[in-house]
Amino acid sequence: MKDVIIYTTRFCPFCIRAKYLLDNKNVSYTEISVDGKPELRAEMTAKAGRHTVPQIWVGGHHVGGCDELMAIERSGELDRLLA
Repeated sequence: MKDVIIYTTRFCPFCIRAKYLLDNKNVSYTEISVDGKPELRAEMTAKAGRHTVPQIWVGGHHVGGCDELMAIERSGELDRLLA
């Protein structure tokens, strides 16, 4: 399974939802919390081109945020991307 990285904040409902999906699929991931860490948020923004959380990468491929993760799950592409 490919490495999954997710940038989050503690109380973000979209972050919680994205992690819930990954947890239910038994996908291990590296969570990088940007709470109170402007240097990590700046790193995330530079990599993603977006400042909102979550920002999710699967195997180096930038998926986007929670909405994009849910969309690729509904389309059946998430399992293929993770393989």
